Amino acid sequence: MYDKFQKHLQKELADIEAAGLYKNERIIESPQGAEILVKGKKCLNFCANNYLGLADNPELIKAAKDAMDARGFGMASVRFICGCQDLHKQLEKKIADFFGTEDTILYAACFDANGGVFEPLLTEEDAIISDSLNHASIIDGVRLCKAQRFRYANADMADLEAKLQEAQKCRFRLIATDGVFSMDGNVCPLDKIYELAKKYDAMVMVDESHSAGVVGKTGRGVTERYNLRGQIEILTGTLGKAFGGGVGGFTTGKKEIIDMLRQRSRPYLFSNSLAPGLVGAGIRMFDMMTETNALQDKLHENTDYFLRRMKEENFDCLPSESAICAVMIYDAAKSQKYAAKMQEEGIFVTGFYYPVVPKGQARIRVQISAAHEREHLDKCIEAFKKVRKEIEG
Repeated sequence: MYDKFQKHLQKELADIEAAGLYKNERIIESPQGAEILVKGKKCLNFCANNYLGLADNPELIKAAKDAMDARGFGMASVRFICGCQDLHKQLEKKIADFFGTEDTILYAACFDANGGVFEPLLTEEDAIISDSLNHASIIDGVRLCKAQRFRYANADMADLEAKLQEAQKCRFRLIATDGVFSMDGNVCPLDKIYELAKKYDAMVMVDESHSAGVVGKTGRGVTERYNLRGQIEILTGTLGKAFGGGVGGFTTGKKEIIDMLRQRSRPYLFSNSLAPGLVGAGIRMFDMMTETNALQDKLHENTDYFLRRMKEENFDCLPSESAICAVMIYDAAKSQKYAAKMQEEGIFVTGFYYPVVPKGQARIRVQISAAHEREHLDKCIEAFKKVRKEIEG
């Protein structure tokens, strides 16, 4: 059988490559930072989720080493058997305190948190109303749940209200949304979502993966941005983006919800606990976040500057309140040419195209970091100008 399947795969892969859409992994030969080494050449990294520049932070590295010295390398178990240390409970409390929630549960990744949040809580009697641009992990989590599914157009409150009206026959209703939509960079209108949730007796779930550490004056995400801290039933997030760039996810929210996830959430019950080094670094990271707001301030300054300058140079950038700037190219193959030529100029970016974004909506997603200095931003802008001239004429 595999001989036939192999030929099928070879043809599919050849078609992808012929269309100029083949995804080649680019190997980094240095720590993750504003400046990285790729094939022996220094590049400025503008496509990492390293929003606060903490991926190579010495304090986090030391905290990880100290935790490994004190608690070992790995847990070799799931939580409910013997995979829980005091460090795990400390980190869960730090996360809850940071977001103003009642309790937290840790996962191996936010993909697992989103995959494991719906099915334990809702049944076929209930409804999930999901934003059309939600992350793949939310989509997969919804698919694993038997609740009735409703989909509303991205951040379209009239459509959300219509779907809530349709779902009134259901027992419980849960609105699910990204805090920041990763391909466009727009922030969900959580204030309006919250008002509709109250009007139609629904709960709200927000994925803070691209918003935590970024959105809000002190980086506490969209609930801070809209003055709703502690009011949302479920928040999910990751330690793998702004919060140090390692791995690890979490769900934080109402106590009873977290208790039920500990009892029935399959990715939690059947995955190894986070390694002590990751947990120790996470604890230190949340301490740092409460000690100073310097990194958030610098990130916001960098983002405002970059977006303003790109618009002044007449680049087509989607509106953004996050650290994501989507530079629209529209043509998929052309987006790959842009990315390749940008790398030749010493700028590390990635072109995104269907199915990651809708057909005809290809773009370069630029991600700003607190690790970037003003000269880094200027060099990126100048590279965009040069590459545009080369490609567009």
